[in-house]
Amino acid sequence: MSDNQKRIIQVPLKEEDIQSLHSGDYVYLTGTIYTARDAAHKRIYESMKKGEDLPIHLEGNVLYYLGPSPAREGQVIGSAGPTTSSRMDKYTPDMLDAGLKGMVGKGKRSPEVIEAMKRNKAVYFAAVGGAGALLSKCIKEAQVVAYEDLGTEAIRKLRIEDLTVIVVIDKDGNNLYETAADKWKIED
Repeated sequence: MSDNQKRIIQVPLKEEDIQSLHSGDYVYLTGTIYTARDAAHKRIYESMKKGEDLPIHLEGNVLYYLGPSPAREGQVIGSAGPTTSSRMDKYTPDMLDAGLKGMVGKGKRSPEVIEAMKRNKAVYFAAVGGAGALLSKCIKEAQVVAYEDLGTEAIRKLRIEDLTVIVVIDKDGNNLYETAADKWKIED
């Protein structure tokens, strides 16, 4: 893809952007997203079940499954590679039902998550695992906004520019992990 074809999607996500995204699309996310991993997901889920106010608004937002390493001197954030997404799957359908529109992580998602994505017209992006140092360069600001006691798993508000991701599962449930595997499958 040449620079003049670079597809930048502003986050939080807008409905028209979600409609335009298809499994296999390479995009660059720019704007504001939030980090959340296992422990933060559990707390958000428990708060939702109790009817409590959430520390962040889920509506239209994107969660990056990230627990960054400590920032070195002069850096905004440390290594910022994605966490395995399936670890959040038991909490994700309820978050999607509450308005979450996008997730960034790595790895497959459960059938329940995919059904909730289709029901709520949401997308799942993959970032390249193992490229955390490179991905951290796309993060221009990072601020802990909730659950500071969780350390690296605290929820952070990130201002990002050109975070390179691939649409793995689109709003219709089309799944790049499945279509790519089928494309390269060798028949006996």
